[in-house]
Amino acid sequence: MICYDRSMTSPDLNLLFALDVLLAEGSVARAARRLRLSPSAMSRTLARLREATGDPLLVRAGRGLVATPRAEELRRQVGRVVQDAEGLLRPAELLDPRSLDRIFTLRTNESFVEEFGPRLVTRIEADAPAVRLRFAPKSDKDAMSLREAAIDLEIGVAGETGPEVRIQALFRDRFVGAVRAGHPLTEAMVTPERYAAGRHISVSRRGRETGPIDEALRGLGLQRTVVCMVSGFSAALAMARASDLIASVPERHTTGARAGMHSFALPVTPLDVTISLLWHPRLDADPAQRWLRDCVREVCAGR
Repeated sequence: MICYDRSMTSPDLNLLFALDVLLAEGSVARAARRLRLSPSAMSRTLARLREATGDPLLVRAGRGLVATPRAEELRRQVGRVVQDAEGLLRPAELLDPRSLDRIFTLRTNESFVEEFGPRLVTRIEADAPAVRLRFAPKSDKDAMSLREAAIDLEIGVAGETGPEVRIQALFRDRFVGAVRAGHPLTEAMVTPERYAAGRHISVSRRGRETGPIDEALRGLGLQRTVVCMVSGFSAALAMARASDLIASVPERHTTGARAGMHSFALPVTPLDVTISLLWHPRLDADPAQRWLRDCVREVCAGR
């Protein structure tokens, strides 16, 4: 039951439901049966309604009760209010994606967009032709965007997040090496020594020269030479395709972008990453958001 501190002069909104039933039934006894109250409790409720509205509402006419003009006016209003309130408290109806007309914002890196974006757009259009996707760059990354629903979904490696953020793994990805066709590394097995001896491209949004690959090589007593740094895997592959540089990129993220190039497993301890979905719990139960997350999962699973 919704109760308020009467000292604050806020109305008891339960009276709206009682008023709706009383005006519909035109009888204290019948209203009491519908609300599963005793006739005396229903009479007390009617007295409170009269006090709250400043109107008798129902008056005696022969053996029955008739509504006052004020009650007739309220009957039309209170019915709509009660119907809206009941709608708010019901579980959300099943979603019809074809009726959706909105923009969803997904924050992810360019490689994900290039590899999975076309399939995701096709999947979305099949169910919801009026839905549009906005892919936001990772440079916009901040926890507040998820909290304030400026971002519907984040896709990537889950780093440090707020404790309230939901995280669900999508798939594992491993790093592979990629070089142009005819590169010297294509002529024989790629050993740690041959790999380290090449000239490399480092991929880092923060401009870092070294990372996990360099740590793995150090464990073998080796060091690679990084000759340039870029912020994205697409740029690294474009440079490697046109030179003798070596790009080390996530395999599933770059399948299409590596077409025509020679790819090989890195000759160091496997460097795997988990790609996850991240969203704020305020969007957990929203039918449209759940449908969107299902679409992303299906595309990433290759279904």
